Amino acid sequence: WFCFVLFFRLIFGTLYPAYYSYKAVKSKDIKEYVKWMMYWIIFALFTTAETFTDIFLCWFPFYYELKIAFVAWLLSPYTKGSSLLYRKFVHPTLSSKEKEIDDCLVQAKDRSYDALVHFGKRGLNVAATAAVMAASKGQGALSERLRSFSMQDLSTIRGDSSSTVPPSVTVRTSSKQSQPKPSRSASEGTGSSGK
Repeated sequence: WFCFVLFFRLIFGTLYPAYYSYKAVKSKDIKEYVKWMMYWIIFALFTTAETFTDIFLCWFPFYYELKIAFVAWLLSPYTKGSSLLYRKFVHPTLSSKEKEIDDCLVQAKDRSYDALVHFGKRGLNVAATAAVMAASKGQGALSERLRSFSMQDLSTIRGDSSSTVPPSVTVRTSSKQSQPKPSRSASEGTGSSGK
C-alpha cells in the first residue's frame, strides 16, 4: 500500500502538475501560471511537513489514504485546494514575516559561505600535509628498499654467508680456480719436454 501511495504521489502530485506548469509557461497564460505557482508552493510545504509527519503519524489509521485525498484536493479544479490554502494561510503569513525570513536567509547565506571557505581552507591544508607526508614516506621507503638490495648484493659478493651466495657466483669462482690449474700443468709438461 505504501508503494501505491508513493506511485500516486509521483504521478499526480509531481508529474501531472509539472506538465501543466510547462504548458502554462509555454502558453504564457498568467492565470494558469499563478495557479501552478501556488500549487508548487503548497506542495513544497506539504512535502516538508510530510517528512516529519511520516515519522510520527504513520501508525495513524488511514494516514496514507488521507495523504492521497489531500493531494487530490490540492489538484482538483473544483475545490481549488492549493489556491485556497495559499490565499488564506500562506500568503498572509509570508507577507507578515517576509522581512525576518529574508534577513535569516541572508545571514544563513553569509554563514554558509564563511563556513565553506573555512572548511575548504582546512581541507586543502590537510590534503597538502597528507600529500607531503606520503611523498616523504614514499621516498624514505624507496631508499630503504634500495639500500637493502644493495647491502644484500654486497654481502653476496663478499661471501659473508654461504647460504646467501647464488650458485652462479660459486660456479664462476670454481671454474676460474679449476681452469688455471690444468693450464699450469700443461705448461709445466710442455716446459719439461722442451728441456
